[in-house]
Amino acid sequence: MPAVIIDGKAAAAKVRAEAAQKAAQLKAKGVIPCLAVVLVGDDPASVSYVTAKEKALEEAGMRSRDIRLSGDTGESALLDIIAALNADRAVHGILVQLPLPSPLDEDRVIGAVSAAKDVDGLLPLSAGNLALDLPGFIPCTPHGILVLLREMNIPTNGAHAVIVGRSKLVGRPLANLLTRRAVNATVTVCHTGTRDMAFHTRQADILIAAAGSPHLITADMVKEGAAVIDVGVNRVEKRLRGDVDFDAVAAKASYITPVPGGVGPMTIAMLLCNVVQAAEHAKAKSHG
Repeated sequence: MPAVIIDGKAAAAKVRAEAAQKAAQLKAKGVIPCLAVVLVGDDPASVSYVTAKEKALEEAGMRSRDIRLSGDTGESALLDIIAALNADRAVHGILVQLPLPSPLDEDRVIGAVSAAKDVDGLLPLSAGNLALDLPGFIPCTPHGILVLLREMNIPTNGAHAVIVGRSKLVGRPLANLLTRRAVNATVTVCHTGTRDMAFHTRQADILIAAAGSPHLITADMVKEGAAVIDVGVNRVEKRLRGDVDFDAVAAKASYITPVPGGVGPMTIAMLLCNVVQAAEHAKAKSHG
């Protein structure tokens, strides 16, 4: 029996509606959630992502502050802009679109964002809170994956989840998220140093491919009946492809996400949730 194709757009629509409802409640109290999006350069993929994020914010009744800078913007000028956004009480979240052009230091730039406005969940403080199961901003893609698993009633308690990829955006925070007591999965993380990756992936009840390598995961690497989440976004011959050989793996898996239309919509939906969360915290603090 072929896999159930997980509809990320439908799940994201539910999350976005909930975020819009919370934004409306804040607006009634005089607060309009606002995200400042900083884009340096004109990388086509980054421009596309930023446009999609800004459209989603508008549809949810939130504001976006669009800051587009030339690719030769100096680091000190960029840090000054972030400092001004940190101090601006009308801005609740700050998103610096990655990757940044060379020679800008991504760690230094991201590290300059206020922890209260770190809606991407990339600061060391946010990562530490996630690792220690403390309240804080959860990176959008890992959080979206968890919501998809819940939406499809895919059991995580005691499940063996194998993540292929250890990026600070997806693999590492997802491993921390899946091992939380409320989720309770057993996690294996595979990467470029893993020997016999297929040995590990074939043991996965839940297999998450987040390596950025087209068709890396083939059918012989997947256990019969596994749930397969494809995070990969690779442009191959002008078409988007995931990290999973979709057709072959779909014949073997129980659930699978398509590319596009799977994890991608969830990432933006969870960003809206984080912006609302930041606005709620700012309001509570101003009355504290």
